[in-house]
Amino acid sequence: MPDLLLELRSEEIPARMQRKAAGDLKKLVTDALVEAGLTYEGAREYWTPRRLTLDIRGLNARSVDIREERKGPRTDANEKAIEGFLRGAGLSSISEAHVHSDPKKGDFYVAHIVKPGRPAEEIIAEAMPGIIRNFPWPKSMRWGAASARPGAMRWVRPLQSILCTFGAETEETRVVPFEVDGLVAGNVTYGHRFHAPEAITVRRFADYAASLEKAKVVLDAERRRQIIATDANNIAFANGLELVEDEGLLDEVSGLVEWPQVLLGTFEEEFLAIPAEIIRLTIKTNQKCFVTRRPGTEALSNHFILVSNIEAKDGGKEIVHGNGKVVRARLSDAKHFWLRDQGDLPDLDTLKVSAEKFGLDLAKPLDQRMAKLDALDVTFHAKLGTQGERVARIRTLAAELAKVTGADAALVDRAVVLAKADLRTEAVGEFPELQGIMGRKYAALQGEDAAVAEAIEDHYKPQGPSDRVPSGKVGLTVALADKLDTLIGFWAIDEKPTGSKDPYALRRAALGVIRMLLEKNIRLPLLSVVRDPDLIAFFHDRLKVYLRDMGARHDLIDAVLTPDADDLLTVARRVEALTAFITSEEGQNLLAGTKRATQLLAAEEKKGTVVEGAVSPALLKLDAEKALHAAVETAARDASAAVAKEDFRSAMAALSALRAPVDRFFTDVLVNDDDPAIRTNRLALLSAIRAATGTVADFSKIAG
Repeated sequence: MPDLLLELRSEEIPARMQRKAAGDLKKLVTDALVEAGLTYEGAREYWTPRRLTLDIRGLNARSVDIREERKGPRTDANEKAIEGFLRGAGLSSISEAHVHSDPKKGDFYVAHIVKPGRPAEEIIAEAMPGIIRNFPWPKSMRWGAASARPGAMRWVRPLQSILCTFGAETEETRVVPFEVDGLVAGNVTYGHRFHAPEAITVRRFADYAASLEKAKVVLDAERRRQIIATDANNIAFANGLELVEDEGLLDEVSGLVEWPQVLLGTFEEEFLAIPAEIIRLTIKTNQKCFVTRRPGTEALSNHFILVSNIEAKDGGKEIVHGNGKVVRARLSDAKHFWLRDQGDLPDLDTLKVSAEKFGLDLAKPLDQRMAKLDALDVTFHAKLGTQGERVARIRTLAAELAKVTGADAALVDRAVVLAKADLRTEAVGEFPELQGIMGRKYAALQGEDAAVAEAIEDHYKPQGPSDRVPSGKVGLTVALADKLDTLIGFWAIDEKPTGSKDPYALRRAALGVIRMLLEKNIRLPLLSVVRDPDLIAFFHDRLKVYLRDMGARHDLIDAVLTPDADDLLTVARRVEALTAFITSEEGQNLLAGTKRATQLLAAEEKKGTVVEGAVSPALLKLDAEKALHAAVETAARDASAAVAKEDFRSAMAALSALRAPVDRFFTDVLVNDDDPAIRTNRLALLSAIRAATGTVADFSKIAG
């Protein structure tokens, strides 16, 4: 069966767009082929900084014929109806139609329509121009003389050539003929823009990939990534160093080069006085280079690893020298930021009001920055006020939360008023991702308590499902206050997440609160803090997602989670205990009996039957119902006592004693007794079972 090779070659495609673009190309092309009636055995996409490539194997040479029957009017229909049928079916005469008979409807016309298949090349040539013209780039541009024309083609960068060949292994391939804005598809590509810019004629994927390799282009992005990782580790090891691995940077760099060449650069050791985080970000952000460290330590070395796209004749000396000059210039700037942030601001007299408001010491650099943040009225959100106003809110909330977490109130207060101060430092201004990290370093330099310094960094955590929660009580308290203030504020102005849109990362904030409460065993009645039932419902949704990700069954979560449940730790512990119980034999049997009881009650209540709230012992006639009544009273008492102590496993154990009496009751007792009083009393007994099990969970919501 034939194979299809497609390459769209352009000027540099931004690294962040390459993988998605290649995937989009694969989906768009294969969807179009399948929709046109073609099938294929396999498809794989490739990408480099200058090309998107698609290799489709085992494609049908022709789409299948389509046969369909189109039902027409009755044979005795008027002439107008018959003419309409002929036009719609594409028939020239009614003699071309078939007559079918129906015992009820009589005889009617049917058109047997055959739509012949089409050559795959025709389908490809027809589909490709539209795919290319409407390609979903996040950003695109027009170029050249044609760009002034209405409807001129757009691409991420100027599109330079199109390669499209089709054919089986046993035959010569053919170019699929189509044209897009003057670019005509052919069988020619080009290698590395500096090392091998000459035209390369190709037939199918195997010789295409091999020819590109000879022309200094590694087509497979994963292979480029492996080359860079291996060579970087090897060159570091050869120089007595360790590579500081960075998966995100590795992905990015592999999208910047077609022929990766790994080299070692250096900078002056004096720059190592700058915090390692600043050095790493400076070198990564500005030069896309990796840093190294001394083996067995966390201390950075003054060597960095760069990846070039050129195999230089001088072994890369000039490339290393050029990158080194830029790195040194950037580190000089970073050193300047670092030292400036430790000095006094020039306008301290203007900061006295803000300093008094937050109890700040203007002799300390970080305090000055917090005062400056407040004095400048830096906006947090147009409807939620300034950063200073936000810190004041968090301060009040954190003071209350400290009573729950057991954190030192004075340390919590100090951490809150300094937590956002580094937003006014030059280091964070240059590298926003260092907020919190730099605050901790500057706090330590000015002699803050270690718990305060740690809390300044940790109050942003956790920033995702894999990020750790704050380790200390002070940091935990400030982090909870920070995230809860965010959620309360945005709920108050009705800026809630909708669908996939969550511009303020409110889902992440709620998940962070949930993780801190559960992982640090904090019992916090959320409603007393957020005072908004809608926000509690949002927490419930996030808790369901979190618990399901932890392996909990959705029905067990629903059985425990009531609309007014605002102690999330208790909910999680109930689910955990219920999970253990319901998977045991006792739990399964009690579940079956309880469900039978609740179903009977539901059926009666649907009829309008009023079920008595209490059981009358005098009306219990049979041993089985007497035994069940005694067992329910004991189980309800013991389960309630265990729940009050939050010992949910003991509560489940108490309920498990109901298993045998419930089974015996349904074997020996007829609920619908002829005597209305006895029948009502037995329904009350079933209601008592529901109430007893309801102290732990709503068993009616549990599957099984």
